[in-house]
Amino acid sequence: MRIGIISPYSLTLPGGVQGQILGLARVLRQKGHETRVLGPCDGPPPDAAVTPLGNSLPTLANGSMAPIAPDIPAQIRTIRALRDEAFDVVHLHEPLAPGPTATAMFFKTQPLVGTFHAAGGSLAYEWLRPGVRWLVQRLDVRCAVSEDAKGMAHSALGGDYRVVFNGIEVERMAATRPWPKTAPTVFFVGRHEPRKGLGVLLDALPHLPVDVKVWIAGDGPETRPLQAKVTGDPRVEWLGRITEEEKAARLVAADVFCAPSLRGESFGIVLLEAMAAGAALVASDLPGYANVARSGRDAVLVPPGDPEELGKAISQVLSSPVRHQELVASGRERAEHFSMQRLADLYIDYYREAVG
Repeated sequence: MRIGIISPYSLTLPGGVQGQILGLARVLRQKGHETRVLGPCDGPPPDAAVTPLGNSLPTLANGSMAPIAPDIPAQIRTIRALRDEAFDVVHLHEPLAPGPTATAMFFKTQPLVGTFHAAGGSLAYEWLRPGVRWLVQRLDVRCAVSEDAKGMAHSALGGDYRVVFNGIEVERMAATRPWPKTAPTVFFVGRHEPRKGLGVLLDALPHLPVDVKVWIAGDGPETRPLQAKVTGDPRVEWLGRITEEEKAARLVAADVFCAPSLRGESFGIVLLEAMAAGAALVASDLPGYANVARSGRDAVLVPPGDPEELGKAISQVLSSPVRHQELVASGRERAEHFSMQRLADLYIDYYREAVG
């Protein structure tokens, strides 16, 4: 098959959806399917098989800033690319995000498969319900990455959804060399905004060992006030934005990966990346996370927004080699169930269904 995958978000900026799209495209090509990715790009495309649709415009969505491209030039490029590429099937991620995915539904010329990622409610769905319900009917197959995402989409839009999962390129992670380190290390990566809970991790510092190193990757509106909050603490290292390659290397090196999010997580792909990399996982007990990492087996899950419990959990994992290895072994086994190879096979079946 000749497959097109459309991202509503900038492919040159870090993000869970973008990572899923690029990883899925790589595996589909490995399986012999000619696959091209279309999406906004704020710089050189990250892959030779990416068609850039223009720059993105940061837009507030789901408590975060989404780098979407709702401008007219991007939609014209989308229409032209879909016409010129003549795909057998087109796969839309977050189909109703303003920009190329919604445009592909309006000007449908090929069978469409849509995957819904968001959870936790959407005011846009509520405000625009009659219009988006009509638009989403143009999808031939609808998928959702979790039961939470399915519930949100079904409540607002109706219809039937196949629950899939977010995939992890296990083989690529296993081949990654660890980042150099000199101390027990806790790693956080994500946008610095209230929803991601970085402030909770920093409030947990008094409960962490004095010899620990805390790597913090990413940036956002809370970066400067949070940096000021821990000025002078030599345990904290601010990395800024890092590449996917560096993120993988630091995941492989980290003793603990911490995901202290407060809400709005439909799946938690970075948890899978951490488990595949061999980091022990300490995270908030959110439905989207619990669907991925089984509490007490693959991860230690703690109440969201509780820095004391978070700090104690991290310290206990660091201080117990036996417990640490149990979490690592179970996490690696769990990650295998979410391999991108398995996810690609699922989508190939859905592509054939849509075409048929």
